[in-house]
Amino acid sequence: MGAFHAYDIRGIYNVDFDKNIVYKVGYFLPGLLGAGKVLVGRDCRVSSPEIHEYLVKGITDAGADVFDLGLSTTPMVYFGTANYGFKASVQITASHNPADYNGLKVSMENALPVGLDNGLGQIQKWIEEGRPCIPAAKKGTVHEMDIRKDYLDFLLKFKGDYDGLRIAFDLSNGMSVLFARDIFGDAPEYVFDEMDGRFPNHEPNPLVPRNVEALQALVGKTGADIGVIYDGDADRVMFTDEKGQFISPDLMIAVLGHWFLEKKGEKGIVLQDIRSSKAVGEYLVPMGAEMRTWKVGRAFAARKLRELDGVYGGELAGHYYFRDFFYSDSGLLASILILNVVADMKRKGVTVSELISRIASYRNSGEINFRVDDKQGAMDAVRDFFTASEKPEAMMDFDGYRVEFPEWWFNIRPSNTEPYLRFICEAVSDDLLNEKVKAVESLLSERFGAVRE
Repeated sequence: MGAFHAYDIRGIYNVDFDKNIVYKVGYFLPGLLGAGKVLVGRDCRVSSPEIHEYLVKGITDAGADVFDLGLSTTPMVYFGTANYGFKASVQITASHNPADYNGLKVSMENALPVGLDNGLGQIQKWIEEGRPCIPAAKKGTVHEMDIRKDYLDFLLKFKGDYDGLRIAFDLSNGMSVLFARDIFGDAPEYVFDEMDGRFPNHEPNPLVPRNVEALQALVGKTGADIGVIYDGDADRVMFTDEKGQFISPDLMIAVLGHWFLEKKGEKGIVLQDIRSSKAVGEYLVPMGAEMRTWKVGRAFAARKLRELDGVYGGELAGHYYFRDFFYSDSGLLASILILNVVADMKRKGVTVSELISRIASYRNSGEINFRVDDKQGAMDAVRDFFTASEKPEAMMDFDGYRVEFPEWWFNIRPSNTEPYLRFICEAVSDDLLNEKVKAVESLLSERFGAVRE
């Protein structure tokens, strides 16, 4: 049962969960969400067909109908859920994890995420209690449903003029293969553009530097203006500049302001996660943004953006959420909009690296992992150590702590699934940044035996 997490069900298939767990999730889901029909999609992983078989069997044994999308990106399932009025949907995927992983991303009406605290925890409890799965007198039926054209037409509404823009894509052998050429055509350069759930070229996680190396080489070889890389299920997207330098995904929240706040005139709330650079808000507020900060993860961000009726939002992990997309995230839509901005900037003579240099006004540590058992005690100690000697300008105490000072800030938060604390720090200079990071390392090592990984 180790596959139940805050945002989804995910783990190594046949280790952390198996077909019997999948069946029970499928059986309990319709009753939990009051759904007489459930939309189901899947990624291209080797284990996805078996998981699909047992998920569908569980749903239909519960008496609900299955509308089967077949191979799909995760955002296509969100689109189908909200656009066609489903009260429940499941995407079979492990997103960016290695090939031996798989999982289930569950959504309810309006494509709102179902996490541990609003449904998955209840299903986990029912399974652990041994609640029986008695097949309904009238089982549900399975209907094939093809919404690819509708979803593609929806995405293409946002596409601008890329004439003269040189783009390099790494599709990571994942689900973006379904749509990338239909959206962007054959003019760009592509690598790893065949679906292969073994992920033979690199793991489908663009946050790991080695997984971006092939894209960086392609950008250099082709002289591309920008590099684009998707994760395995295409709900996330990340970028390199024309020099092949990886761009921190939170900075792209600021880039999107040129589309929504300037070009479209949609002034309003922009949501960022608690790890986002302070530079994002400083760049967007003069454009008309009202910045809000919230917890990490779709289970929190999508709900918060809808609650606030925000224009859009984003996360350090490369998720971007849009009011125009049912307050949900889509890597393909995010890339379309960012490429619109990049194309406009090129026409003005501004390169991607020049644009990012206008935004990135701080030195950033990146997210650092510390292995520690007493996570709450360690977080409290770091907070207290710095606030004892320096008065903070702002402090947030959800999803760990974010503490801001005039010339630097930090966020320290617990991993939901591992004995890690995740620490990120930003400062006006390298010297100040290094000083603060070393202070945290020393504190956690000496008092808690923490090891930096």
